Amino acid sequence: MSLLERVEAGEGHQEIEQGKRLIRAADDRGIRLAQRLAFRLRRLAWHGPGLRLRGRQPLRLVAVPKDPIAGDKLAGEALLHGMVAHGREKLKIEDLDFGDTSLSPAMVDYLHSFAWLRDLAAAATREKGARLAEKITHRWLDLHAGRPDDRSWRPDLWGQRILFWTAYAPYILSSRDPAYRSALLNALARGARFLEGRADQAAPGLARVTSWAGLVASALLLQGGSPRLGHAETGFARALAGALHDDGGLVSRSPAQQLALVELLSQLRTVYYAGARQMPEVVQEALAGSVAALLAVVMGDEALSSWQGGNMLSRRRVIAAVEGSAVQARPLRQARGWGYQRLAARGSVLIFDGAPPPPARVFAGGSASTLAFEFSDGPDRLVVNCGGAGLWAGTLPPQLVHALRFTAAHSTLTLGDRNSTAILEDGSLGRGVSQVLISRSETGGIARVEGNHDGYVKRFGLVHERELTLSPDGAELRGEDNLMPHGRKRRPGRPVPFAVRFHLGPGVEVTSTADGQGALLRLRDTGAWQFRCRGGALAIEDSLWVDGNGRPLSTFQLVISGEAPPDGMNISWLFRRAA
Repeated sequence: MSLLERVEAGEGHQEIEQGKRLIRAADDRGIRLAQRLAFRLRRLAWHGPGLRLRGRQPLRLVAVPKDPIAGDKLAGEALLHGMVAHGREKLKIEDLDFGDTSLSPAMVDYLHSFAWLRDLAAAATREKGARLAEKITHRWLDLHAGRPDDRSWRPDLWGQRILFWTAYAPYILSSRDPAYRSALLNALARGARFLEGRADQAAPGLARVTSWAGLVASALLLQGGSPRLGHAETGFARALAGALHDDGGLVSRSPAQQLALVELLSQLRTVYYAGARQMPEVVQEALAGSVAALLAVVMGDEALSSWQGGNMLSRRRVIAAVEGSAVQARPLRQARGWGYQRLAARGSVLIFDGAPPPPARVFAGGSASTLAFEFSDGPDRLVVNCGGAGLWAGTLPPQLVHALRFTAAHSTLTLGDRNSTAILEDGSLGRGVSQVLISRSETGGIARVEGNHDGYVKRFGLVHERELTLSPDGAELRGEDNLMPHGRKRRPGRPVPFAVRFHLGPGVEVTSTADGQGALLRLRDTGAWQFRCRGGALAIEDSLWVDGNGRPLSTFQLVISGEAPPDGMNISWLFRRAA
């Protein structure tokens, strides 16, 4: 039984409380100025007397936790063959320079966090992998252990480094060289002291949670670290409270970050176990909630749906994270701040964005995707968003990375060829969607979600409302996009061009019907679907989809277009599985 079959067993027998929920966008006024001032203060203090790194060196680790997350065996085998392989990037170990400024941000984080130890352990025993791991670690210590800098000493990287160094101590701390062992243990202690004063200077959200998690781990696992445990747990709880909605989803609304959060909290669970301490209830609740929120954005192929600049990543990583969490949870169904509504029936899975974009203070890559959806039939992705570069933003043209955040890159409606939330030239989000009204019901096996947003009200005087209905057998998806007048119209009497886009998944073959109001969609594994629409002219256009390694693939899109009068209109459409 697959991961989704296990977590969704019995899902259709529960009734969902009917009613509407209003989700408002967070207020970011003044945030950017405050961030600039805070950054300048941090730079002034970086090498000042407040940076207390000297202190007693631990002689050993109190305990060695087990990493519950399975690594990537292929990446580990590449390491054994002298190559660092991360996503689409490859680097010869003999050419490895931790100070190389030409490396992509994703590769920098992978190397400096020591996440590669997880992959190495998936491919090699301690005896086989220790020599290589110690060689690379020695190189990092020589360059960075005694020289704090903005890049390698980021608080979140130190948080990850402490977690990975302690979990894989058998690989990097078995050397008989006393100087090397002493340097590594001293670096661990210096990193912990650094986090004591700097964890809260990490960016709010996942980065800050990661920083405090590393400090908690140091308190539980380093000799002499226990006095800092109370301070570390208090800071960690505070960071969690600022990073998570009460439904378990991150404020960033990024599925890729949500996956990383589940991995992080799972690691911390085993740290508490190794340290013979009970994990605080707030952390247990955060882990359970984060797993449920993660499962809510998993498609039928058991990989992530594509939102907020991210892509599907890999099925293997999602499964490893859920299994490693040791949490038995069903997908979150009544999302609030997390915003992603999930409808599922007989192998069909629909994920709907029912919230405003994330605030800029916690996530810089927010997308104008409100009321978009993705839809899969078993392992086949039928309707998708174009996706995002994710970790590999540096490998795609900046113009493409920027365009992937547009409303038109998502399967939803656009008015006047505008984004529902403005994306400014500097990459930040401007005016647009400030609130979303959501209503969901599930009765008699029929799942329905309805939402509207105000992103086009000020410019065009129209509210966009979308209603999606999934049949009990998962073989029919009905949709309506309504444009309703609201408030004062800026240009009364003038129709506004609209386009309703359905980006099709990779490998979907599409053929237009004779009457021009429908299409036949052939999938690779699960047969075919029929599409019909009313309210506009249907066209088949080129599109693209970014895969889990950040590679853009050519696809198609269905586009219903026309002009909306000032008093609004209705566009209806239907996907039906072909007999």
